[in-house]
Amino acid sequence: MALALRRAGRGARLLAATWEVASGQDTERIEGSAGDVLEDDPVGRLKVYVYELPTKYNKKMVAKDSRCLSHMFAAEIFMHRFLLSSAIRTLNPEEADWFYTPVYTTCDLTPWGHPLPFKSPRIMRSAIQFISSHWPYWNRTEGADHFFVVPHDFGACFHYQEEKAIERGILPLLRRATLVQTFGQKDHVCLKEGSITIPPYAPPQKMKTHLVPPETPRSIFVYFRGLFYDTANDPEGGYYARGARASVWENFKNNPLFDISTDHPPTYYEDMQRSIFCLCPLGWAPWSPRLVEAVVFGCIPVIIADDIVLPFADAIPWDEIGVFVAEDDVPKLDTILTSIPMEVILRKQRLLANPSMKQAMLFPQPAQPGDAFHQILNGLGRKLPHDKSVYLSPGQKLLNWTQGPVGDLKPW
Repeated sequence: MALALRRAGRGARLLAATWEVASGQDTERIEGSAGDVLEDDPVGRLKVYVYELPTKYNKKMVAKDSRCLSHMFAAEIFMHRFLLSSAIRTLNPEEADWFYTPVYTTCDLTPWGHPLPFKSPRIMRSAIQFISSHWPYWNRTEGADHFFVVPHDFGACFHYQEEKAIERGILPLLRRATLVQTFGQKDHVCLKEGSITIPPYAPPQKMKTHLVPPETPRSIFVYFRGLFYDTANDPEGGYYARGARASVWENFKNNPLFDISTDHPPTYYEDMQRSIFCLCPLGWAPWSPRLVEAVVFGCIPVIIADDIVLPFADAIPWDEIGVFVAEDDVPKLDTILTSIPMEVILRKQRLLANPSMKQAMLFPQPAQPGDAFHQILNGLGRKLPHDKSVYLSPGQKLLNWTQGPVGDLKPW
């Protein structure tokens, strides 16, 4: 009890001291190459050809279900819209550095708003069959100069449960392409080398309407809203979030420093702006929109997801703005957070207050310099020029079109 009280006292002192940063809203630029990369302008560095597909692969799907425009997988839709009017788009495929296929594999939803995993690979295969039979560019590299946005829970493994995603593996036809995906975990079969990890979609305009005055004090030490258990899909417990969320609840549900609950109040965004630390634990996948929300609202993200690969890691200094806690160390979370020196917390808050940091995590409409669209293009630009080895000899084939689960081979 005495130890808990001392930690609570330390937390209270941190709360009091961080008020000064809230009132001053000091910012700090990222020094060195990371800051330069974050502010890069991709225009003039690359050209992208956008395939024109039948609307059944994209626009008709959105017309059928407008929920696709606001869920956390929506980056695939807004990337397409951005590219159509972007200065890096070329109408001449012969001068293109990259080819983009606008297929919305997460826009076929269940009544509960989850992408149908068994349809996604069939949609993608169908789209690739279409471009390979209507243009010569896929066939000359078998996709090595093509990129695809695949914002599923486990990217191009196309399943929301890790065990099944691992069993499936990356869709065979995408194994030479560059994948732009929200999923990122080191040494995982669903993250191929050379992929670009991006933030999930979070609605920029909605968040903007919930901004509080910059002088608002941060009076909440640790904040989290979300599931701790998924009894519907994991009735025995322990599999969901690898037990990390359950551990947060069991250890800290009565801790006065922790404002944690399954309730999702209308003041959710405002509460994040009143918090010093925001928990960003894994769920079924390691990533979640909480990471975006924490950065945008200046709440230090506490990342609980072992071996996670974070968005735009070559441009955003996650070690400097966040706190990483191993899943096994969750029971020590209060000790870890109350032990962080005040000057370290204040510097993280100054870095988070930098507008360029927030902009890089968002997909605004219209696009803005330095936003997530531009960070993706910067990542593609850094991969150029393509090595000559990506181009195949006439008639040469590397990919097996009949490989994969039998269900994936059905027509769509």
